[in-house]
Amino acid sequence: MSRTTLDTPPAAPDAHAPLSHGLKQRHLSMIALGGVIGAGLFVGSGAGIAAAGPSIVIAYAVSGLLVMLVMRMLGEMSAAYPSSGSFSAHAERAIGPWAGFTAGWSFWVLLCTAVGLEGIGAAKIVTGWLPGTPEWAWVALFMVVFCVANLAAVKNFGEFEFWFAALKVGAISLFLVLGVLAVAGVLPGTDSPGTSNLTGQGGFLPHGSEGLVVGLLASVFAYGGLETVTIAAAESQNPVQGVARAVRTAMWRIALFYIGSMAVIVTLVPWDSQEVVEKGPYVAALDHLGIPGAGQLMNVVVFVALLLAMNANIYGSSRIAYSLVERGQGPKALGRVSAGVPRVAVLVSCVFGFVCVLLSYWRPDDVFPWLLNMIGAVILVVWIFIAVSQLLLRRRVEREAPEKLVVRMWLFPALTWVALAGMAAIFVLMARQPDTRVQLYSTGGMTLFLAAVGYAWQRARAAR
Repeated sequence: MSRTTLDTPPAAPDAHAPLSHGLKQRHLSMIALGGVIGAGLFVGSGAGIAAAGPSIVIAYAVSGLLVMLVMRMLGEMSAAYPSSGSFSAHAERAIGPWAGFTAGWSFWVLLCTAVGLEGIGAAKIVTGWLPGTPEWAWVALFMVVFCVANLAAVKNFGEFEFWFAALKVGAISLFLVLGVLAVAGVLPGTDSPGTSNLTGQGGFLPHGSEGLVVGLLASVFAYGGLETVTIAAAESQNPVQGVARAVRTAMWRIALFYIGSMAVIVTLVPWDSQEVVEKGPYVAALDHLGIPGAGQLMNVVVFVALLLAMNANIYGSSRIAYSLVERGQGPKALGRVSAGVPRVAVLVSCVFGFVCVLLSYWRPDDVFPWLLNMIGAVILVVWIFIAVSQLLLRRRVEREAPEKLVVRMWLFPALTWVALAGMAAIFVLMARQPDTRVQLYSTGGMTLFLAAVGYAWQRARAAR
């Protein structure tokens, strides 16, 4: 690859068919805040607690530190080069078109599949409330609602995110307040559990280091969704300020909502309680406190979190696809913009997501598991592209336009290398675990395929 190719920035998406700038600062702030409290925290954390026991707090703290570093790197690049393509555009600018192609399309597959999975999760909750109703019909209804909302205008997406995220943030904040009061023994009608749940039932590390590893891997993938704010920033009224604010406050959000809530849960409820997995850790904790109706209320919050994630992933997948097409890396039809919205990209992303839902019913034993395994480690692949891109772009920005470094990576380049080492360690841990090994290999196969296609396309374009 020539140096000319490396130093040529990708074409700005807004230069051809501009997206709107309908997102306000309050939208962006709540997208950032709500994105931190992902559906994975509510839905997937029970399995992590069952594997790691009370040491899940350490697992979330370690993975949280890695996510903070990734967000800081991504924030530095997104503040310098706001783009709806986010890390995909940064990878193209730093490494080459093949890297942007690989990062972008692999993330698109991840988001579209996640739309279907979140729809299935939300439908299961509704069928629990309304037994006998078909799950697929509820998924279809959710898909239509959010598809229409995303087709109309970006401000509709922003409003959905704002109010849903406000409900989610308010609920988990209330949960933390009640939990801390219960742990302290000052909540009426409850006695403080002390440290009995942290040291009993096998101790702090009931399954040893292997359990901690499983919990660590589960916690890493619970942080998905943080990237959406850097995608949305390109359609905000002040993208640089929005990204900078979101990234600078990411640390306390992760510490409070993820690590704090895990600490409260494992202190209040025995880690080996069946309810932690069956009902979910938040519902189990509230039921344990005996607060009337609190468990069902948290089920509503989980339901809202899943819908919020659906909405965000439809938006994110359509903007990633739009950005790729604008940079000449996808079918031109996906890049058509009407009233500031890439409507074809929204429709295609929704259709792909619903096909994933249908596969879960039609081919639950072969095709659907294969698809899930293929996206299993995509987020780690994306993080590696982010870290490598930041290593290359930082020096270039310092040399050519230092005023663009509104957000700076801490202790550069040392912490960037530390983050890369952490990602490599997670890959090694995944290769050691039978359940995650298949995901690692499947994601690796998809990544290599996309990289080969992207490189072939890059060579073909260079030869014209």
